[in-house]
Amino acid sequence: MDSHGHASGGKRKRGRKPKPRAPDSPDNNPNHHHAAPSSSPLATAAAAGASDSPDPEPASSSPAPRRRGRKSRRARNEPPSEVDAAHSPSPPPRRGGPKGAPNGGAEAAEPSRRELAVSMVEVPAALEPVRWEQVVKVMPSMDAVVKVFCVHTEPNFSLPWQRKRQYSSSSSGFIIGGRRVLTNAHSVEHHTQVKLKKRGSDTKYLATVLAIGTECDIAMLTVEDDEFWKGVSPVEFGSLPALQDAVTVVGYPIGGDTISVTSGVVSRIEILSYVHGSTELLGLQIDAAINSGNSGGPAFNDKGKCVGIAFQSLKHEDAENIGYVIPTPVINHFIEDYQKSGEYTGFPILGIEWQKMENPDLRKAMGMKSDQKGVRVRRVEPTAPESGCLQPSDIILSFDGIDIANDGTVPFRHGERIGFSYLVSQKYTGEKAHVKVLRNSKIHEFNIKLATHKRLIPAHIKGRPPSYYIVAGFVFMVVSVPYLRSEYGKDYEYDAPVKLLDKHMHAMAQSPDEQLVVVSQVLVSDINIGYEDIVNIQVLSFNGTPVKNLKHLATMVEECDEPFLKFDLDYDQLVVLETKTAKAATQDILTTHCIPSAMSEDLKS
Repeated sequence: MDSHGHASGGKRKRGRKPKPRAPDSPDNNPNHHHAAPSSSPLATAAAAGASDSPDPEPASSSPAPRRRGRKSRRARNEPPSEVDAAHSPSPPPRRGGPKGAPNGGAEAAEPSRRELAVSMVEVPAALEPVRWEQVVKVMPSMDAVVKVFCVHTEPNFSLPWQRKRQYSSSSSGFIIGGRRVLTNAHSVEHHTQVKLKKRGSDTKYLATVLAIGTECDIAMLTVEDDEFWKGVSPVEFGSLPALQDAVTVVGYPIGGDTISVTSGVVSRIEILSYVHGSTELLGLQIDAAINSGNSGGPAFNDKGKCVGIAFQSLKHEDAENIGYVIPTPVINHFIEDYQKSGEYTGFPILGIEWQKMENPDLRKAMGMKSDQKGVRVRRVEPTAPESGCLQPSDIILSFDGIDIANDGTVPFRHGERIGFSYLVSQKYTGEKAHVKVLRNSKIHEFNIKLATHKRLIPAHIKGRPPSYYIVAGFVFMVVSVPYLRSEYGKDYEYDAPVKLLDKHMHAMAQSPDEQLVVVSQVLVSDINIGYEDIVNIQVLSFNGTPVKNLKHLATMVEECDEPFLKFDLDYDQLVVLETKTAKAATQDILTTHCIPSAMSEDLKS
């Protein structure tokens, strides 16, 4: 009692009368004494309604907490001037009523506090419809976000005749028109079963994968059960956002089972490297966190329209809260591509390697005028349609009528430029593009038919099991990026053999069916003594004939009637086996290692 009176005698006297009128107010909780009046109209209404109920507690219980609670209640229910007075060193009661009245401040202020409590409930009520409209506007979009459950069974590149142990993953997706669901391609890659669960539901619905776009990391699903589509409005797509536009990423990240919302702004728009697809397409960089499980979830703008799909984050020691979103132009291209052809055909490329023309001496040497800008063609892929018209050292001046700068960029939006590959990616496979080139100081124009990229070392095997062929314990396989990742881990670009990496980065396929074939391993047997250490070395030729692809090699070996099987390998290595002995030993080796067949199914056809 002494310590209470020592703090402020005036406060103690003034606060004793109002105490019995607000026993149930949340303001009596010391933790709420900093809350603003407008932050919770419902709480303020409860406080006002409770002011007429009696106080069941005795006046002498816990004086110090009551003093803090009364101070908080006064701060919420009095005008700002009285709130300031409550924190002032001068005694507050003198300002509430006539001088000299013992409790005049409290008694005089009591009616005005009742009126103020009522007015504080009524004023936010005018704003309440606006607030509820926002909730109603966002709610349909939130209900369209689903959780994706997938069971994966990945190929086993070490033992290509079988698959790895299955595992489960969860990610996010969202419902669009036409009874379809979009998610990330890597969320359902190598799937054996996909199930979807709606927000607030306890039922998982079996889903069917309609298309998987590896380059753009988008997959399209559908559900046969009509119950799944009831009561859900599909997500509507918005336009490409501008810098600093607010975005909200919705999904089901790790750390919980319910829906999660993270907000941020668009911090960059440019051509990004898509990790999953090993391609470069338009992308958005945002400063909202994208965690595991968020992949495939939509990114909404402030109007509730979808402006992208969350798909990857930048994990670097110098970067924090950097996430990437697949924008609507890429999403629409994927959807239109599927609708046009009934399947995903991919994003076309120009089929060249090019060089910047920023050096003035280089431009003069190439015969360019002062007003001409463009990029120099370094190489043309032999398998690309462009090989029929474009040549090395051609200068590409424009693409579809849009001039290309010396640094390879084109105008994008106000104050922005972007790589001209964006123009190419806007096209569809099989479409034509008008290209203007400078060759020997003369301008030539071509209508080029665009096609997808044919890599010597493909970035994906598109869900198919890996191809293999076995003879005399030698396991021959085709090199792909998943194969390198399986053999050397995620840092395969540093750990894989130099010659394989060189072909991965720079080699071009000379024909559409060309493959890079290697001896992946040797299953030890008496027939292959001395060859046990051969691992991941390219096969160049068989009995003097260059190897085009794995099926070509298997056919030559199976049909060989020469006395020896001679394999010329990279690094000038040579493998020689007696033909009859090698073919006879193959079956014993297959039985020993429980291998069902000497070749994969795709080689038998």
